[in-house]
Amino acid sequence: MGKWFVWIAVILFITGFLGYAKPPVDVLIFGSTVEAETLDPHDTVDNFAWRAIYYCYDRLVKFKDGTTEVEPSLAESWEISENGQTYTFHLRQGINFIDGVPFNAEAVAYSFKRLILLGRPASGTVEGILDVDGIEVVDEYTIRFHLNFPFVPFLGSLATNQASIVSPGIEQYSKGDYAAAWLAEHSAGTGPFYVKEWRRGDVIILGRNEGYWGTKPFLREIHIRYIPEAAVLRELLEKGEVDMGEVLTDDQLDALAKVSGVRIFEAPSFAVCRLYLNCSKPPLSDVRVRQAISYAIDYDGIIYAVTKGHAVQMRGPIPQGMWGHDPTVFQYKRDLAKARQLLAEAGYPTGFKISMLIDPGIAAWVDIATIVQANLAEVGINVEIVGYARPTMRAMIDRGEHEISIGYWTPDYPDPDMFAWYWFYSANRGLGGNRSFYSNPRMDELAVGQRAEPDPEKRLEMLKELQKIAVEDAVYVYLYQSTYRTAMREWVKGYVYNPMLLYMPNFDQIYKDYQG
Repeated sequence: MGKWFVWIAVILFITGFLGYAKPPVDVLIFGSTVEAETLDPHDTVDNFAWRAIYYCYDRLVKFKDGTTEVEPSLAESWEISENGQTYTFHLRQGINFIDGVPFNAEAVAYSFKRLILLGRPASGTVEGILDVDGIEVVDEYTIRFHLNFPFVPFLGSLATNQASIVSPGIEQYSKGDYAAAWLAEHSAGTGPFYVKEWRRGDVIILGRNEGYWGTKPFLREIHIRYIPEAAVLRELLEKGEVDMGEVLTDDQLDALAKVSGVRIFEAPSFAVCRLYLNCSKPPLSDVRVRQAISYAIDYDGIIYAVTKGHAVQMRGPIPQGMWGHDPTVFQYKRDLAKARQLLAEAGYPTGFKISMLIDPGIAAWVDIATIVQANLAEVGINVEIVGYARPTMRAMIDRGEHEISIGYWTPDYPDPDMFAWYWFYSANRGLGGNRSFYSNPRMDELAVGQRAEPDPEKRLEMLKELQKIAVEDAVYVYLYQSTYRTAMREWVKGYVYNPMLLYMPNFDQIYKDYQG
């Protein structure tokens, strides 16, 4: 009894000295400063929500490891017609959804029809490209899509979260809404995980799908913990109570890089940060006001203060390194005299009051808003910073209730269409991508036209004109293109970065090794 008491005392002393207990080796604790708003893959276009969704489902194709190439997933093979408008997919057999319903061509047809008919932001992936009438079930394991035009990025778009294949079995929960209310909090896929539990404001628990048709994941569970304070998340990473975590500021990441046992991964990305200027609301409806704001911003100051130099100023909407980017398009630089001149011409010589909507849970946005507030004050624009939790903020943006707001954007497939049609097509107002509620008939022609143009040279000319107008009209404040950086404990192994899956770690391959 005495010996046991001594050993217990020693164990308690050691545990107290270390200050933490490591999570089980087959349970990954992922800390997130942002909470998901919905878990329906055919609804949301939020990467932070996709983190919890993506590996609960499969798609016809998938991105090959850390590349933008696609390879077979639920589809074993496919053919594309000579005119590029017909895609025929041959499906795997013997697969069941998590609810036991068999996977087949009818399930694929159901999923894409649901995506289209829901009409939520996620439907932008196929909007105008594929109609319900263009979905053909050839036989039990063959599906054919007849596109409205030869959309070059179509195959890559099928690897995105929006193209997730959902079990038709969810119809038992439908209340005339395609089971949207039910699927917002559950999952119904064939993926390596499923939604085991969601305690809003606390944690999303993903459980391993023991009947998964592919390679069995090492992790038994993934706990995506909602930790709204970035400083708290940083502390938990330092202590080892969290295995991985996002989103932290660059200064927090720099500090964590000095902590033994913590690794900071970084790589180039197409992720950008922009300010939304609501063109439907005066005074932002005046292009001169939007231009004045663009001239008043201290871009270098924001990049230095917020990203610690881990970013470059955007030059137009299409990021550097992506085909279609125009390196000659005009780039705003800080010019307070020019900003004041434009404000005076617009009838605001002494400025005006305006609000800026942010999610205070994203520390970088707080820092950016504070700098923007100070920058605009120098030209007489009085900015009130208004903070709401992310779901509320996004709902307000979707309804166009903001004046100025802020957001990140990452491409879902490797094509400039993600920064052209999504951002500037007038019908995409709101979370669909056009978060500045911008409308311009010529831009509509270019945004839609470049999608359907098969000639690369002609398409490039259309994209150049689009970028020129986008900058001249100051639709957004094009802040910066950032390096992707994320923190994890050294015991996290198997992580593979994919530039198309930002904030969506490959949970299906990750494992933990406390000995290595």
